[in-house]
Amino acid sequence: MSLYKFLGMLGLFALAVGWAGGCGSMPPAPGSFYSASARSIAGSPGHLIRSEPLSGAPSGAAAWKVLYVSTGLDGRPTAVSGVVIAPTLPAPSAGRPIVAWAHPTTGVADNCAPSIREGFFDTIPHLPALIALDYVVAATDYEGLGTPGVHPYLVGVSEGRSVLDSVRAARQIEKTGAGTRFAVWGHSQGGHAALFTGQLVKSYAPDLSLVGVAAIAPATELAELLRDDVEERVGRILGAFCLWSWSRIYDTPLTPIVKASAVSAVDRVARDCIESEGEGYRAAFDSLPLPSSFLSADAYTVEPWKHLLAENRPGQTPVGAPIYVAQGTEDSIVRPSVTSDFVEGLCRGGEIVRMERFSGVNHFKASHVSASSAIQWM
Repeated sequence: MSLYKFLGMLGLFALAVGWAGGCGSMPPAPGSFYSASARSIAGSPGHLIRSEPLSGAPSGAAAWKVLYVSTGLDGRPTAVSGVVIAPTLPAPSAGRPIVAWAHPTTGVADNCAPSIREGFFDTIPHLPALIALDYVVAATDYEGLGTPGVHPYLVGVSEGRSVLDSVRAARQIEKTGAGTRFAVWGHSQGGHAALFTGQLVKSYAPDLSLVGVAAIAPATELAELLRDDVEERVGRILGAFCLWSWSRIYDTPLTPIVKASAVSAVDRVARDCIESEGEGYRAAFDSLPLPSSFLSADAYTVEPWKHLLAENRPGQTPVGAPIYVAQGTEDSIVRPSVTSDFVEGLCRGGEIVRMERFSGVNHFKASHVSASSAIQWM
């Protein structure tokens, strides 16, 4: 159970009691698989450094944990991890289509990588259906999750490169039979990643053929998202992830926008992952010192933060492929009106967009409720 669902079920009092009772837990640390030497990352973007079989794949599928070369935010080669799943039947001569799955927020610490978890296959909506449709699925962990270094959370260029290079890596596993045509599909942070993948593909990966971008409750207007989310407990946790990550990757201190009394709490929250129930207890407890007023009044206008929020807003470069956007009407993390305004901007820019609104659906259920529709669209 993710933190999203968990916090929707329990109040903060129950969370504090649960933590006091010892229900908090930490995910396992990344093993040696996730480490790469300088020599091993010398290959071109998408080069497969290593792979190993991963058990538990859906019926009729095989899976591999992968480590591959990508381009870090600093422009240097870096190792990124992920998982590739493919049907076991012989592939068509033209190669199988690929669906690149971009996961929602799991945290910003190294051990928050989805590929580390035993229940990994349950994190991709309708994965058996994708296999039945004879698709290969490439699921990146993103830069800095699993592998050493800071995860550039909600940094579009980093996310998009990680996704594109996961597709390239999937093609190097001969048994997948993967071709060059792919669609990218992501939820929340993953929706942000999917949109940036579309923006980057022509310049960064012209060897691949993007057929569509599916973004579910995507993070788009980051300044508005941060402003809205500080009113919600989950939102303050997500905001802490973003601010902690950006302060390090952009080498800028937190204190201009985070009140000094809250900095230590932001640091504690940044150690937490948010995929299991026990992790939910821990993250909620660690975020208790973060009131809705933990940001300074000018947090959204002071530089360099104002520029960084604008720079990581998707939609500023044409995608040039059809876009599918799904949004729940009861979403308090990504407001429906923000997504609607973003889609209107895409349409004014000449993009081909299909938007679906799901009545009564909140942020946390959006990916599963919209999955059938998204897969049909793809």
